[in-house]
Amino acid sequence: MTEREDDERLTLPQLLGNELKRQRERRGWSLRDLKEQTTFDHAYLGRVERGEQLPSEKMTRSLDALFKTGGTLLEILEVARAGSIQGYAQKAAAQESKAERIQVFTSSTIPALLQTEDYATAFIRTEHPKAPTSDITGTITARMARKGVFSRADAPPYWAIMDEAALRRPVGGSATMTDQLFQILKRIENPNITVQVIPFEQGEYWMLGGSLTLITKPNGTTIAYVESFGSGELVESTKRVVQLTQQFDSVRQLALPEPASADLIKRYLEEYQ
Repeated sequence: MTEREDDERLTLPQLLGNELKRQRERRGWSLRDLKEQTTFDHAYLGRVERGEQLPSEKMTRSLDALFKTGGTLLEILEVARAGSIQGYAQKAAAQESKAERIQVFTSSTIPALLQTEDYATAFIRTEHPKAPTSDITGTITARMARKGVFSRADAPPYWAIMDEAALRRPVGGSATMTDQLFQILKRIENPNITVQVIPFEQGEYWMLGGSLTLITKPNGTTIAYVESFGSGELVESTKRVVQLTQQFDSVRQLALPEPASADLIKRYLEEYQ
């Protein structure tokens, strides 16, 4: 089997890691030598080379400059990020449809399962401005279809924590937000659905700028999907899932109680009206 044929069997993170390793070995450097040439931790560099973790944009730019690869590594990273988030998101959505419990935290947008079609359309078009209309339509259709989990005879408990920023930001304009907030208030009439809001006065906290979904599967195990700044990761390691669950619980403690959260949503609804 040729090196090229072998690469085609690799995941994109592994492909990027292999390229970093090739560049390093061409210079006769060990991982520790590379550490000395950069500001990055030896263990972090090792995980990236093994394809276990995507590097940060800062690391990739630094290595592009060090190896004089003319931005090639950054291009591979961008493709890997897009492929990873799409693949991981699809796996998470598949587990979501069979979930026994769903817990979600979002720091800047309305959680996906609570989004109206107009809200989702406005957000997705902004997120992917150059995507073909057919791709946008397909993404929106898939997102709306995910709401079918609420119609199951044995619909799972759903608990969403969102930042007040999601209410304040007028995605799609006032009319879209009016309908969006009205629909959330209708949803929470269902005792199986809980929505809480973290008010601005809480200040900074963990996971600002990202989102976390915890999905409890029929066998009782839990997986996590973490998304932040254009990258996504599906977490199945028991140790990491426990850590993320604890972090979700810590964020939940910052949120307003359910009645106060509903009152805050109503106040924003009145403003948009």
